[in-house]
Amino acid sequence: MTHDSERPADGVTRRKFLLTSGAIGAAGLAGCTGGDNTDTPESSDGGSNSNGDGSSDSTPTPTPEQTATDSGMANSGPLEAGGSSTVYPIANTGASYWNANRPPSDTEYWPHGEYDIDTKENLADYWGSLYGFEAGDGGDAPFTVTVALSHSGTGVEKVMNGQHDIGNSSGNVEDELPDRDSYENFVDHVVGVDGQPIVVSSEIADAGVTKITGQQLKDLYKGKITNWSELGGPDKEIQVLGRVKGSGTRTAFVSNVYGNPKENTQVANRYGQNQRLAQAVKQADNAISYLALAFLDTDGVTPISLEWEGTTYSYQDDQNGLDSKEYPLSRDLHMYTWKDTSMKEAAFINMILHDFGQDTFVAPNDYFTLGKRRQKAQMDKLPDQV
Repeated sequence: MTHDSERPADGVTRRKFLLTSGAIGAAGLAGCTGGDNTDTPESSDGGSNSNGDGSSDSTPTPTPEQTATDSGMANSGPLEAGGSSTVYPIANTGASYWNANRPPSDTEYWPHGEYDIDTKENLADYWGSLYGFEAGDGGDAPFTVTVALSHSGTGVEKVMNGQHDIGNSSGNVEDELPDRDSYENFVDHVVGVDGQPIVVSSEIADAGVTKITGQQLKDLYKGKITNWSELGGPDKEIQVLGRVKGSGTRTAFVSNVYGNPKENTQVANRYGQNQRLAQAVKQADNAISYLALAFLDTDGVTPISLEWEGTTYSYQDDQNGLDSKEYPLSRDLHMYTWKDTSMKEAAFINMILHDFGQDTFVAPNDYFTLGKRRQKAQMDKLPDQV
């Protein structure tokens, strides 16, 4: 966290600087995997175990917070979240604000007055107090928040195994863990919406490929279209890229495109996180992929339009943009908890669901905020405030 003595250059606010730092942190932690031409399950992030994120599932011990959930206790141990690289920018930015716990006088960082919040408490102290937490010592937050980076399947599995308090996922748990008999112990907290763009290497867009149809998209990921000349582009082989199985981004994509989250596709390479996938599209001169919306600012990556069932959807189109409810590649962004959501989990999730969190953690990461009805529905899932 940047201290007051380490202010960024003039003209860059600390809030913008911290948000940018969160995005850079996500990219710095990202890993990747290359693969063959079929989507077979594999470790996604270059780790030494099956999770690919440096942790072990050999002894799935419940966290202290999960032990306290049933009794409603509010303990001060760390809150641990992890999973999806798509949800990571939201969760990680939220964690950086929480852990910094800036005072109410820092209205640039903690603009409580803009949201009709009348408080003399530091940022995390305020949100924690709503669920029974006392202020931390010496300006510390009531508890710390850590966010691990892997992918959606790992996130929901670790919540189930008691290794994470919050499992970040960009796919529905039913699709991420399709072999379970019951999902009733998962509590689904939707915190934002992502409209997956279709992107190509900028060289391909510059050569004239600015739109594909839904059928062409299906054929590309089945290996039926292999040369850009078939799509009005140059006589050049198409490099089809994607995410690994277990990735919520991939699960949502194949479910939306083919109507089946288990659909097999043919890709040249698969990547464990969106950051690495965006870099791969940039570094190629013949690639196409789907991508999480937050990673569109990568140089050398260009979004193209998608014509689906007679309607053309384009990035930043006011009428039929990627935020349209009808856009076929949109998907919810989830923070899953296990069984009854604990007071600690509720304190952090409530901050993200509130207008303050939607404006500070969701929108600046280029995701769509929840409408008022959906926002209220998600708030209603949280335990009562004290």
